[in-house]
Order: sequence, then structure tokens, then C-alpha cells
Amino acid sequence: MPSARLLLPACLALVPLAVAATPVDYQFDPVHTQVVFNVDHNGFSRAFGRLKVREGTLRFDPDDWSKSSVQATIDLTSLDMGDAAWNKAVSASAFLDTAHGDTARYVSDAVEKRGADEGVVHGHFTLRGVTVPLDIPFRVNRIGRTIYGLHTVAGFSSSLTLDRTAFGMTSNRNSVGTTVTVWLEVEAIRGGEAPSSSKDTHDAPAQ
Repeated sequence: MPSARLLLPACLALVPLAVAATPVDYQFDPVHTQVVFNVDHNGFSRAFGRLKVREGTLRFDPDDWSKSSVQATIDLTSLDMGDAAWNKAVSASAFLDTAHGDTARYVSDAVEKRGADEGVVHGHFTLRGVTVPLDIPFRVNRIGRTIYGLHTVAGFSSSLTLDRTAFGMTSNRNSVGTTVTVWLEVEAIRGGEAPSSSKDTHDAPAQ
């Protein structure tokens, strides 16, 4: 009986260790991750474009956001302005200069929680060979299984502004704005689970 009295406290002491959350690794889902931006076009309208994330991972700890991190590579050759001539102009040396670098990259330094479902990623963004500090505010939309149980997904939304001149894009100021507004819609799949494919998207009911 004495041994039983000693065993119970020992087991109870281990309970917090067993239930403590740990950071979970996710891979960006390229099908359901969107990078959308717009910029002023000579005061007449705002031109919209879209880019794809080529690859990336994020680590998220729902109990301690400071243990989270993210890194992502954006495919600049995926640019879609809705028009071939626009695509060519924005891909040229005056702007994205994809002939000398076909990707942009973001790497976090720290993640800060600022509300129940809101936070800021502090990190560095590299574009056209120029690296600048960049803070990305974000909202956690949902973490859970998809409705048909295909994946465990973490979903986030973000919006921010960039100054294109900080990356050496200083031309055409009279016709193209220098402030670029960016929206990020991110879905990432828990590590070890296959990413979505276009076939999944087209053949399966909405998730």
C-alpha cells in the first residue's frame, strides 16, 4: 500500500507533461495559398496581380506563439496581372526583374501574439537581391481537420503595405504608385499529410 501512495503523486506529476502542447510543423498548400497585391495606376485605378508560393513551412504552437516560425519562397514567374503585356512589363528589370532572380523569400525572426487570434511575425523579406526587415500582422482563422477529414489545416489571413522603392524599383513613379498593398491568404497542411492537388480541388466538394 505505501508504494501505491507514492505511485499516485508521481503519475499526477507527469500529467502536465503529457498534455502540454508542442509546436506543430505545417507545409504551405500552394493550391489554397494566395498572394494578391495591387498598386495605383496613374490615379485611374488600382492594378491587381497574383503570385504563388513555391514552397514554405510554418511552425505554430497554439499555447506559446513565441515558439512559432515561418519561411516561404514566392515564385515570381507565377505572376498573373490578368494580361500578357502587363505580366511582361511587371516581370521586366524595372520591377520584379525575374531574369535575374525568379523568387522572393521571407524568413521570420520571431512571432508575437497580440490578441486572442491576432499576432505579428517579425522577419526579413528578400526581393531583387535586397533584404529588408518586414513585420507581417496576421489573424489565425482556423486550425482543424477539413470537413471530409482529408487534412489537418492551419489557416491565416494578413494584409500589409510595401514600398517598392526599398527594393530598387524606382522607375515609372509618374504612372505606377510606389506603395503596394498585399493580401495573404494562407492554408498550410500538417506535416506528413499530402498537399492538395488541382484534382482534389476540382473533384471534391467544397471543404
